[in-house]
Amino acid sequence: MTGAVLVTRMDTAEVQSAFRRLERAVADTTPTMRAIGTGLQSNTHDRMDAGQGPDGAAWPALNPTYAAGKRGPGILRESGMRGGLQGSITYRASRSEVEVGTNKIYGAIHQFGGTIKAKGSGKLAFKMGGRFIRTESVTIPARPYLGISSDDQVMILDVVEGALARALGSGSSSSGRRR
Repeated sequence: MTGAVLVTRMDTAEVQSAFRRLERAVADTTPTMRAIGTGLQSNTHDRMDAGQGPDGAAWPALNPTYAAGKRGPGILRESGMRGGLQGSITYRASRSEVEVGTNKIYGAIHQFGGTIKAKGSGKLAFKMGGRFIRTESVTIPARPYLGISSDDQVMILDVVEGALARALGSGSSSSGRRR
């Protein structure tokens, strides 16, 4: 070798220890995925309370006849013991992914919108605004509640950076991003 050569020696015990902590942290990311799932579930509830989708757009207004006769928060925002859509939002975390969703059969029609048609030649029948209604179809506008918002993206990055910082023993993330 020609030119200059610099040889340095250092005690690598601290670096090796940091690498071992990093290996343990990424060997099982399930705890980090659970933390992300908890955050996504909470943020989804907050968006439902605000009546807005993950993109920040307000949900379409309720049908005025339905709104006039509605008591309580309604099927979308019902939580707790009555078990409406909001109360059914849950997550499942594994080592490689987080799923957020609902087991309610009517969850998809509210997320994507659509038209509900009577089967066969029958009619849909329901009570709305104190009136009994029979019709061939009902159109429900999309009121998206599932998805990743910009706040969710920040939260996910903060959770991952925090997990790595803890694994490396450097405390908390210093990214400065906040929701």
